[in-house]
Amino acid sequence: MRCPFCGCTDSQVKDSRPSDDFSSIRRRRQCPKCQERFTTFEYVQNRDLIVVKKNDVRVPFEREKLHRSIFLALRKRAVDSDGIEQIVNSIIRRLEQGSETEIPSSLIGEMAMDALLKIDKVAYLRYASVYKNFNSMQDFNDFATRLTEEK
Repeated sequence: MRCPFCGCTDSQVKDSRPSDDFSSIRRRRQCPKCQERFTTFEYVQNRDLIVVKKNDVRVPFEREKLHRSIFLALRKRAVDSDGIEQIVNSIIRRLEQGSETEIPSSLIGEMAMDALLKIDKVAYLRYASVYKNFNSMQDFNDFATRLTEEK
């Protein structure tokens, strides 16, 4: 495992534990060169998923992209990294359990929005502002108004 701080290709595992839902293993590592600590996650990959974008381009599914988008939506909100992992793991598990290997990007976006709506409406709005690609402030305002009316 390459150190994200100095690039050293060696690291020592200091602690390993399963995630709360037992779908991954969290490892705390330390670089012997710079002594920095970092966390890695180990997952079982059941099958290769392909994401079909809106313009019909097909790309391999990247767990990290989904994680990053949910992390950004939840930044500075009261959800810890384990909560983010649970959301991502849940979405991936549902995608892998489906019969299709080619997944429309819109389905992944809707699944992420559904998960965010259940835990944090501000994060849901943040994610929607990028995912829905609002053309004007009025579009965003209308969306936020609908959200508050659905209480």
